[in-house]
Amino acid sequence: MRTVHIVLNAHLDPVWLWPWTAGVDECINTCYTMCNTLNRHPDIIFTRGEAWVYEQVRRHDPALFKRIVRHIHAGRWSVVGGWWIQPDCNLPGAEGLNQQIALGRAWFEQHLLFFPHIGYNVDSFGHSAALPDLMAAHGQHSYVFMRPMAQEMDLPARMFRWRGRPGGNIINTFRIAHGYCTIHSPTLQHVEGALEGLPDGVTHTMCFLGVGDHGGGPNEQIIQWVRDHRDAIPDARLEFSSPERFFKALTPELRHLPLVTGELQMHAIGCYTAHRPVKLGVRRAENLLAQARLALDTAPRRDRKTAAPIMEEAWRTLCFNSFHDTLGGSCTPSAARAADEQLAGVKATAETLLSETFRRRAHALPADPRQRIVAANYTGHKFSDFLEHEPWLEWTSWKPDWCLLDERNRPVPHQIIEPETLMPDTMRLLFPLDIVPGNFRTLRIARNHAGQPAALKGTAPDFTLTTLSDGAGTLQPITGPICLLPELLLIEDKSDTWSHNHARFAGPQLDHTHWGEPVLVETGPLRHTWRIDGRIGESRLCADWRRYRGQDFYELRLRVNWHEHHKLLRLSWSPGAAITSREDGISGGGLPRASDGRELPLRDRSLLKLADGTRAGLVAPEVFGISGDGSAVHLTLLRSCPFAHHDPKILPAKLEHYAWVDQGEHVFTVRYFPAGKVTAKALDRHALLLQQRPAIADLTRGMPCRPFKDQPDWPL
Repeated sequence: MRTVHIVLNAHLDPVWLWPWTAGVDECINTCYTMCNTLNRHPDIIFTRGEAWVYEQVRRHDPALFKRIVRHIHAGRWSVVGGWWIQPDCNLPGAEGLNQQIALGRAWFEQHLLFFPHIGYNVDSFGHSAALPDLMAAHGQHSYVFMRPMAQEMDLPARMFRWRGRPGGNIINTFRIAHGYCTIHSPTLQHVEGALEGLPDGVTHTMCFLGVGDHGGGPNEQIIQWVRDHRDAIPDARLEFSSPERFFKALTPELRHLPLVTGELQMHAIGCYTAHRPVKLGVRRAENLLAQARLALDTAPRRDRKTAAPIMEEAWRTLCFNSFHDTLGGSCTPSAARAADEQLAGVKATAETLLSETFRRRAHALPADPRQRIVAANYTGHKFSDFLEHEPWLEWTSWKPDWCLLDERNRPVPHQIIEPETLMPDTMRLLFPLDIVPGNFRTLRIARNHAGQPAALKGTAPDFTLTTLSDGAGTLQPITGPICLLPELLLIEDKSDTWSHNHARFAGPQLDHTHWGEPVLVETGPLRHTWRIDGRIGESRLCADWRRYRGQDFYELRLRVNWHEHHKLLRLSWSPGAAITSREDGISGGGLPRASDGRELPLRDRSLLKLADGTRAGLVAPEVFGISGDGSAVHLTLLRSCPFAHHDPKILPAKLEHYAWVDQGEHVFTVRYFPAGKVTAKALDRHALLLQQRPAIADLTRGMPCRPFKDQPDWPL
């Protein structure tokens, strides 16, 4: 006899086709309804996850929260998940995913005195291979998901043991059949789906029932239907239950579960290239909060205590906006704007904490008669890269005999580069700097009285850029192999916002880049920059190609003024030899993937192993979708679809009045490492270098005076 554990639940998207404030209302409405339903039916159990939901009830209706707690203690209300929200499980970084669980755990342990051991992300679009180890570290031994569904990914059974990598932690995992909610009356076919794909020797499964995607829960008809059909399926019995009871019943049969290794991908490929601002906002906020935390680790205890609740609230807001429909760009335009605004607040909060903590130490440095540039590294790794900074010089231009001196009075190489402004007498410095974790570096602006040049290390940055009429081209250093120029391609894409039922973007190519003549805009001892303007479709492009002294990568800073509908922009790069294997960045590391054209989420970088025995790679922390084949790797930069368009809705002929995703200006920074000996560790280091830059400040403390413009006796 097989047991079908009927899980009565109310899947609740706090943000999707409604604003987050409507999500608060539905939390309260649903929980109120379910408390009353439990009172009427003493034989049923209700299942609910996510700390954010419970926190809304606790804040807005304390009496209702007490009713929920009583039902929990009575075993009638099952708490699952334990995370702050059901997030996107691919794009957040290791710290973001860890905080998602840690914040939920802290909330449940404080308010309910326990933490559920069953992870629960039934609507997320894919599941990173980082999750099993992360959940195991928090004491979670089981997991419930639905996407990817059976037609999107073959799995050996409905329930299995899952690990992210060979030798990693294993969690017991269940995939929901058909759906987590029932917007129509339940049927035996719906229940029978839960019985399909059971491993031999397993007699327990789960079937999820409950009205609505916007809350609701089981209604009277559903409850009565289960009672009426308790024994309607031969050799099976329906039983009101919960995920907790299911996994407990499954314990004697765990030995029959097959083992699955790797990531669980994927459902909605379009959600990794829709609404780029929220993805950049989450990524930037994660990095700033990580730096602020490390800065506060060295701060006085009083400062840490004051900052702790501010940091916690910032992480809560960030984790809330990592919700899968928010971070996936599949909510309404107004909901997306609200998320952008909340994330802007998180970034401002983190930046303020970081600035205050840094400047308390920087401005406590001893006085110095010269103007200084002070930088601090608040990461866990050594910073070794080139910095750009615009010191304020009282409207005075940088003089030919000025230099930068380090702490031992040694000249530091520098180069004057293009400033951000078009004001007269503004300037920008480029210089290399090494800073060990948690440390400060101080450079002083001085006159080079001895005329001693700064020591230059490594090969010169000179290179040439050649473009062809079809958008192809080459990058050629003074010495070393040629690097093929990545190609920008305009691809037709008429899929909906999620790109439902697509595993790859395989539309026809509509255009390639039409470049103008390259112009050498920077030439100096530290960096060469070629600039090329161009167009593709109705969109304008400006590409700055840079090479730095002593470095083996090319850096692309690409500005796109995007004005396309139902198209995508692909950046395709061939490393010059056949690609035999590919390892893409995921949360907390890398994962081998097949270069079979499938579109997959990207975190930071990709390492390519080539047929000639060399390796190549790219670092692209502002790009979130990747695919590839045997000859090239493809970054999906931008897509243009209407907000929240869901198949099978037929679009009207004209949509000028409607909001299209990601119109306007976008900037991308990508570092390319041509064929050589680059490693995954090096790519991860460069991804961190681009995303967690040193805190930097100008100090004039101790200068004898603030000089006038171009004052000849400037105190240097």
